[in-house]
Amino acid sequence: MDYRVIKENDLFLLTDTSGNIPENHPYGLGLYTKDTRFLSKLDLKINGEEPILLHSDAAENYKATIMLTNPHMEKDGELILWRESVEIKRSRFIHDYVLYETITVKNYYPKEIEFDISVHLDVDFADMFIVRGFQNGDIGERKGQTIEGQSLTFHYEGADDLARRTYVTWDKEAQKIHEHGEIVFPFQLAHEEEQAVTFMIQPQHGEEQKAILPAEEALAKLESSYKEWDTTITKISTDHKPLQRLVDRGLGDLRVLLTDVGHGSFPVAGLPWFGVPFGRDSLIAALQMLAFQPDVAKGTLYTMANNQGTKVDPWRDEQPGKIMHEMRFGELSTTGQIPFTPYYGTIDATPLFLVLLTEYVRWTGDTTIVKDLEPNIEAALTWIDQYGDRDGDLFVEYHQEASKGIANQGWKDSGDSIVHRNGEYATTPIALSEVQGYVYQAKKGIAAIYEKLGKQEEAARLLGDIQRLKEKFDEEFWMDDVSFYAIALDRDKNQVGTITSNPGHLLFSEMLDQDKAEAVMETLLSSAMFSGYGIRTMGKGEAGYNPMSYHDGSIWPHDNSMILLGMSKLQHQHKANTVIQGLMDAAANFEYDRLPELFCGYEKSLGKTVKYPVACSPQAWAAGTPLVFVQTILGLFPDALNGTIQLAPVLPDGMNTLEVSGMKIASGILSLQVTKNAQGHAEVEITENTTGLEVIE
Repeated sequence: MDYRVIKENDLFLLTDTSGNIPENHPYGLGLYTKDTRFLSKLDLKINGEEPILLHSDAAENYKATIMLTNPHMEKDGELILWRESVEIKRSRFIHDYVLYETITVKNYYPKEIEFDISVHLDVDFADMFIVRGFQNGDIGERKGQTIEGQSLTFHYEGADDLARRTYVTWDKEAQKIHEHGEIVFPFQLAHEEEQAVTFMIQPQHGEEQKAILPAEEALAKLESSYKEWDTTITKISTDHKPLQRLVDRGLGDLRVLLTDVGHGSFPVAGLPWFGVPFGRDSLIAALQMLAFQPDVAKGTLYTMANNQGTKVDPWRDEQPGKIMHEMRFGELSTTGQIPFTPYYGTIDATPLFLVLLTEYVRWTGDTTIVKDLEPNIEAALTWIDQYGDRDGDLFVEYHQEASKGIANQGWKDSGDSIVHRNGEYATTPIALSEVQGYVYQAKKGIAAIYEKLGKQEEAARLLGDIQRLKEKFDEEFWMDDVSFYAIALDRDKNQVGTITSNPGHLLFSEMLDQDKAEAVMETLLSSAMFSGYGIRTMGKGEAGYNPMSYHDGSIWPHDNSMILLGMSKLQHQHKANTVIQGLMDAAANFEYDRLPELFCGYEKSLGKTVKYPVACSPQAWAAGTPLVFVQTILGLFPDALNGTIQLAPVLPDGMNTLEVSGMKIASGILSLQVTKNAQGHAEVEITENTTGLEVIE
């Protein structure tokens, strides 16, 4: 990565590799919260000159260390500072909505030296949509700066009448404090002496102004929260080091992406630009995390329920019962200039909300949440039938109503993603194949819960719905000539016949007959769809295929993970392991063993994965994909409602042991060890089972 990002809760810092925020940088670098840039310039210099970068580490997402040194400095033949005399270490972290940065300088010159360190800051208070060049609009104005003691405050009055401020304070006496944002510190160091100055930068909204903890105390609290997180998650240990590294990295990335807006922790979509509540992304990431931390699903469900649609509002694509797509908090949103407060233009978040709920209940047995969210569940089911199914044909379709909304409203939401085999783009309303699978899975899962809660009539109605949906789906979406399902039906109910990954999501829903499920898997693993590194979004040879595209031939790890869950659930473990191996091989070509949001769909025979030019990193559902690898390899699917845990492990090539400990299921813990025997078969030893459920192998 040629940028560095750290995040904690709803505050993140995006800088260049030297730790600076150059003004007008094309990446939109800055300090952000509530979709507003609270630092648009951060420039560190030594004696007025740019330091030289030595090392910049992005392995951790919640703290960072950057090492720099001085260039050679002479004036009129007189030595000012010998090159590489001063080690400059920038250590930074975020805690409780405050950015802490400690600048430590150390003298490695043989004699005493003197020099200045200057830090120049500025703030534009720009809405993120303006920073990214997506929108313009009526905005507020800067109200100058104030200096008070060892602090500098930047002021802004928004068009939404909200006062915004960036409060900057430091713990060492400055030589100069300029109102335009430059602060200068003199240093006089003996040989190997070091000194430091710590900056604390706090974004402020309205009248709020919290006390700022000392840096040492704040860092201790932050690290303590990570240790606490570590005690709550499932642990795995395997002799297959690529998987171990991927899982460790995924868990670390997911922890930093957790945010709480008042209803429990949930994963935001990704950094840097999607650190906000997202319907589809947050729901799928929480689903991926069930085997490791089911409480995240609970926080995600309550967050989505609290923002569920209540009225018909075409400006925001809102309808009663609909689950949001994306929520923004910046000036353009709060003044109604863009529809993201929240925006509801997604066709799949509502059934996925119900899918996550039912899977969470299967894992935990927690039916209290069902009773608590019953009005939200019923509203979501009503939305599916009344608003999602626009024309009463049993299929859920989308059509953009909002003028500043999204045209394609499935997970492949780019403008060219739904394309006919002749290259023509499909016209809306569009019914996507995977969305029908989500609806099937949602209603089937809710019916099972309702049966346990004694709501037999409601359960029977839902079961009748899905039987009719299954029959109609096979009639309308199945393509005999290619033994595969269409990606969608267009406005005229014509099949959009391009071969894509979308029907692979149907495997997890268990909506397909066995012969058709096997045909789908065969196509997904064909040379047209499987690159050797993963399953492509679109088949090679299709009119719309482009291995460099966002959705028409690229490879998305999360897309593969949804397919893997289905393959494993249907106990096609060997097929699943082929995909897992491809993705693990791909991850080895990316920095920090991190699966990216997506990568190009070129064949593995090229020798190396080809990066997509712009991809979020870290990204929630990419980080969650290795966690799905573990569940898939184990063939692990709990059903706390019926007292069973399905377990059908198949260890992939190169893996001889897989140990799982502390997995939360029902009201207890499951721990187990899987070992590959001499014949290559998996042998299971259950080392702890306090779940009260029967393990069925």
